[in-house]
Order: sequence, then C-alpha cells, then structure tokens
Amino acid sequence: MSAPPPTGDLAQPSRGSSFASRVATLLVGRRMQLVVLAALLTGLGVWQSRRLEFSKSIDAMFDRSDPALVPYARMTRTFGSNEAVLAAYDDPELFTTAGIRRLRGVAAELAGVPGVASTTSLASTPLGESIVDLDRGLTSGWARRLVSLLEGYVVGPDHRTAAVVCVLEPLPTSTATQREQAVSRAGTIDELRTRMAALPAGTIAGEPAMLRDGFDMLQRDGNLLGTGSGLLAGGVLLLCFRSLRWLVVPLAVVLFALWTTRGLLAAAGLKLTMVSTMLSAMVTVVGIGTVTHVIVEFRRLRGLGHAPDDALRTAFTTLFWPVAGAIATDVIGFGSLVASAVGPVHDFGIMTSVGAVMVLVAAGLVVPFLALAGRFDADPQMAWGEGTLERGLQALVRRIVSHPLPILAAVTALTVACTAGMSRLTVETDFTKNFRESSPTVKAYDMVEARLGGAGVWDVLVPAVEPIDDDQLDAIDHLADRLRKEVAIPGPDGTPAPALTKVMSIADVLSAAPLLPRKGQALIVNAMLRQEGNDQPAFVRSLVGRDPRDGGTWLRVMLRARERQPAAAKQSIIDQVRRIATEEYPTAATRPGAEVTGFFVLLAQLVDRLLADQWLTFLIAAVGIFVLLAVAFRSPLVAAIALVPNGLPIFVVLGLLGWIGEPINMGTAMIAAVSMGLSVDSSIHYIAAFRRRLAEGTHAAALEAAHQTAGRAMIFSTLALAIGFLALTTSGFMPTVSFGWLSALTLLGGLAGNLVVLPVLLALAAPWIRGGSPTA
Repeated sequence: MSAPPPTGDLAQPSRGSSFASRVATLLVGRRMQLVVLAALLTGLGVWQSRRLEFSKSIDAMFDRSDPALVPYARMTRTFGSNEAVLAAYDDPELFTTAGIRRLRGVAAELAGVPGVASTTSLASTPLGESIVDLDRGLTSGWARRLVSLLEGYVVGPDHRTAAVVCVLEPLPTSTATQREQAVSRAGTIDELRTRMAALPAGTIAGEPAMLRDGFDMLQRDGNLLGTGSGLLAGGVLLLCFRSLRWLVVPLAVVLFALWTTRGLLAAAGLKLTMVSTMLSAMVTVVGIGTVTHVIVEFRRLRGLGHAPDDALRTAFTTLFWPVAGAIATDVIGFGSLVASAVGPVHDFGIMTSVGAVMVLVAAGLVVPFLALAGRFDADPQMAWGEGTLERGLQALVRRIVSHPLPILAAVTALTVACTAGMSRLTVETDFTKNFRESSPTVKAYDMVEARLGGAGVWDVLVPAVEPIDDDQLDAIDHLADRLRKEVAIPGPDGTPAPALTKVMSIADVLSAAPLLPRKGQALIVNAMLRQEGNDQPAFVRSLVGRDPRDGGTWLRVMLRARERQPAAAKQSIIDQVRRIATEEYPTAATRPGAEVTGFFVLLAQLVDRLLADQWLTFLIAAVGIFVLLAVAFRSPLVAAIALVPNGLPIFVVLGLLGWIGEPINMGTAMIAAVSMGLSVDSSIHYIAAFRRRLAEGTHAAALEAAHQTAGRAMIFSTLALAIGFLALTTSGFMPTVSFGWLSALTLLGGLAGNLVVLPVLLALAAPWIRGGSPTA
C-alpha cells in the first residue's frame, strides 16, 4: 500500500506538486544547515526583543486620526497634565484641628514623592487655615459653601473620607527617555500606594494607577500565559502521540516563531499594547496546529513502511500547499484586525500576522532536523483509545452519507435559535470590569465610588473670549446648573435620579470663596490669567486655560459620574451632557462649540468602536479567505463551503453571549475574525484530503479517508489548541480571560462543524466538486 500522490495546489495534482517536492527535498536534505540558521535567528530575536516596550497611554488605544482624541488632546494642552491619582483614606476626626493637621501632613508627604507635580486637598483651602469643627456646626456661610463645593472631590459626603488629588508630572515627548520615564511613573504610583497603605482604609485610584496595574499584570501574564498555553497544548500532544521527541518538535517551532516575532516587532519600533499578552498564546496555537498535521501524516507514512527521510519528505510534499494555505488564512484573519480604529487591536493584528508567518518559517527550519536526528523515540505512537476514535469517525461518516439533509436541517435550526441572541448583545464600558473583583484596583474604585460619589472623571470644555466678563461666568454657571439638574438616570425605584455626582466650574469656585463679591469675580479671573505658569493659583490652572497651539481660551467644567454602571446608563449620561453642552454652546462660524471629553468618555467610545470594528474585521477576513480559497481550490463553491462550518460557531457563540447577558469587552470583540482565521485551517486540510481521494473513488470513500487523516489530525490539534487557550483564563485581565474561553469554544465549535457540517456540504456538492457540474 502506498501513500496518496502529492498534490500541487489545495485542490488536485498539478505542476505545483513538483515545486512542493523540490521544497520538501531541500528542507530534508539541508536540515543541518537550516537548524543552525534557526538557532542564529532565535538568538538574534532574543537579543533584539529586549528593546520591546509596552505602550501605556490611553490615547495609544485610538487611531491618531480618531476625532475623539481632538478634544482630549486640547484638554491636555490647555490645562496641563490630565493624569491624576486620587489618594483617599478614612479619618473620623477630619474636621478638627488634629484631622486637618494630619491631612496637611499627608498631602505634603505625597507632594514629596518623585513624579508628583502638585497636590490638592481640603487642607489647601481656607478651611485648612481656619478650622471648622463639625461638632459645633458650620456657622460660617462661606465655609458651608466651600465644603459643599469640595464634597465628592477631596472630601466625602460623610465628612470623614479625605482625598488628596495628586497630579503627576507629564510624560516626556522624547522617545529616548520613554522607558526611563515609564519606570519612574510606575515607581511613583507604587510609592503613593505604599504611603497610603499605612493609613486607615488608605487607597489610591485613577487612570494612571489603573493603567499601571493593568500593564503590570499584562507584563506578568505575557510570558506566563504563553508558557501555560504551550505546556497545556504540549500535554495533549504527549497523550495523543506518546512521544517526547514529537512533543519537543512543536514546542521548538513555537519558541523560534515567538522569539523571532518579538525581535521583528522590536526592530520595527512597534510596542506591546493592552491585548498583546495574547500574542504568545496565539503563536503557540498556530505553531502546534501546523505541526500536528505533519505528525499525523508522518506517522501514517511510517506505518506504511516508508523510511523516516522519505516519510518526512512525502509528508512535506503532501501538506506543503495545505499548510501554506492555512497560514495564509491565519494571516488574513489576523490581518483583518489592522482595519480596526482601536490602537491595541490594530497592532495586535500586525503582531499575530507576523507570528503566523514565522510559524511557517519555523516549521521549515526546525522540523526536519528534530524529526530525523538520531533514532531515539523516532516515531509518534497511536494514542490510547485511538482505535475507538477510528471506529467513531467511520460511524459518523456513514451517518452523514445516509442522512445529510436531516443533519443539515438540525444544524440550521440550532444556529438560527442561538444567533437570535446577537440582538441582545451589550458592550462593557466599565473599565474596572477588566479586572477581577478581588483585585486591589476594583476594591479601590469601590471605596471611591461608595465614599466620594463617583470615580468616572470627565469634562466639558467651553470656549471663552478674553477678557472674561460676567456674562461668560453667568453662562458657564448656567451650564453647570443645567447639568446638575437635568442629567438623570432611573434610580432604584424607577424615578429619575441625578446622574452626575459632581459638577464644578470656575463660577462655582469663585462663588464659594469668602469675601468675593459676584461682580468682582471676572476681574479676579482675568488678573490671574495674566500670571504665568505656576504663579497662577491651582484652581485657575485647572479650570481656565489657554491652548498653546492656537492661543484660544477655554473654560472647563469638571464632571464626575459613577464608573461602575451599565453601558446603556453610561451612554445615556454622556449623550445628555453632550446635548445640553451643545444647546448652551453651539458651534458657530466665529467660535467652536463645547466639547465633551475625558477618560470616562474615551473608554465608553472605545468599546463601541470595538463592537463596530468586530463586524468590519470579520467581513474583511471572510471575504479575504473566500478569495484565497476560491483561487487555491479553483472553485468558488468549495471556498463557500469551507467558510460555512467555521462561520457558524462564531455566530452561535456570540448569540449565546447575548442570551446569557454577557457583555462584549476588548477580548470578545476580536473573536470573530481571529477564530475564522484559525478554524478554517482544519477545513483546508480536510478538503484537500477529500479531493485527493475523490479523484480515485466515491464521495463516501473520500469522506472516510478525509475523516481518518485530516479529521483525526484536526481532532488532535483542536483539542491541543482549545486546552492551550484555557491558559488565558487564568489571567487577571478579564478581556484576556474572555478571549481564552471564547476561542476555545469557537474552535471546538469549528471542530464539530468540520467533522459534521463540512462533510454534509461536501457530500451534497460532490457531483459539482468532482467534475464542475452535476452531470460530470
């Protein structure tokens, strides 16, 4: 019995087979030189990858051309560093001489931490000098106004929660000092956290702290999860093939591909981002999936009596075009993410595409030497229970051939029922949900939300004309008043409740100041505006400023809202604020309109963009893969058939998410395009095996041959990949967790589709596939 003839393309024998044969002969014959080259490239990749950095800025999550960044950049330019850490603690005696003295000491201590530009607290106000004891009552009117102004900002409504706003020094623009500054910024936040941990209920919160915690977690996860994925998938391969050699081979391919990919990314100046922790796992699963098909074919040929060299050469020849096609579909699936306007997703598409290409290079450089070096444990073995698997696959084929239409009808009904849930999908805009509930980040935000009112920080920017006059102060005061009264969401009892926990403008600050008549406030603001830089009072710098780019003057209304609330409520609040701001300050020919921006707004828009981009990238992936397969198989019909069993699981899984009410996050939003690129690999190998056998016999015999060769390999590889993806579920970053378990589910769904739906469609379309028409 001999092996089936090698094929030239993904379809059937052609002139391309001679090219594949020559490549296979070269790889096997030059294996010693190739493995030396692989070692050199790996070493170079390891050395180069030391320069690979994390991008740790919120605006790096967006495309530079994204209009959402325009007002955010203006706010940063006009009002200085927008990165602030809120340090809070509990003090039952806050409004006493001792309490204010302690607060002043805490603020001074935090101000002395390297990297902190300035601090603001209750001790910075006149109350810090003229102590008011709440036990005796706030007898002074201005004191009552000032405490009311600062509630929810630097003091809690309970009058025992004290907060110090620590504004951090801005990050440098010079790339030469970015790494050093990143280390310094992390050290600043760690030092602030250490200082606050010594105080009762002491904690810190805010964008810089959250990002620092997130990226620190991702950096720890990166290599750990890649290693975990490799070990889990390797364990499956060890059980399937019972061979240490054939465990080492795929892991060596993964290591080469991973280190060379990281080296190339560093050389190209790319930076790791918030979703890049999944890069190692993605390279791992692509590498193991590719090598598994080689192992199964090599084992089959060795069982037929081929010598090791000849078996590997023939396996390479047979699988050359299917493997190349599978890697190409991976690149298309991953590469479709480049169309995303979300920075981390865009960059992840580039990184994983490079990784997939390097897997192909690794397979050619590493596999021949490791497969043929020495005779120890040379051949992969049969898995325990593989005989039962073989009989099960045979029975499945018989049932498919006998009842194709009922099977197809049942699959269609199940898919429609599940897919209906997609209309119920929601997006997760609470950034704290990216962390586990037990994490210090979430606990800190819970404390701030419960005791200071709201951790969602954002702003309304209002254009002004110098000199500032009373009319402009009245206008911004009117805007702030409308925001307090009109922005509402349904409360627990269904009645409208205020949605903004804090609204503060320059007019509010001036009105709370002692002995400052209303008519003189504009003069005070203009006098302070004429001062430069740090000579300006802190409240002026934070609420009134000039844009250095165009010299325009802007007033700022600082807002706070609860971060931890449903996406629909959050979007409703943002829409209401935008509507009111536009009504009060419409865009005119002579001046810009009001702008709503801030971390709260950017993150809400980020996930909305992810949801929209998911379908754009999926469409690009599906169209790209269809075109590739239509050309490779020389049949648009076969290309369409290949997409169906791999697309259905994606819609089923996303529909189930809608039915169970699981929101979409950054990890979920990438699943469609990535899974399409990964799972269609198995379809390519299956169809190639089917068409090789179809040329020699009936479609039933062709299906059985495909099930026993490509089908068996896809079972082993999919199990390895799905279990490997489960390593991602141990991450502390919830989008990584979501991506891991959803990828495992969609790959298992793709396996079921390729073992059931794909054979059904091939059986029904066999007359057209065989001869190009139903009568051929």
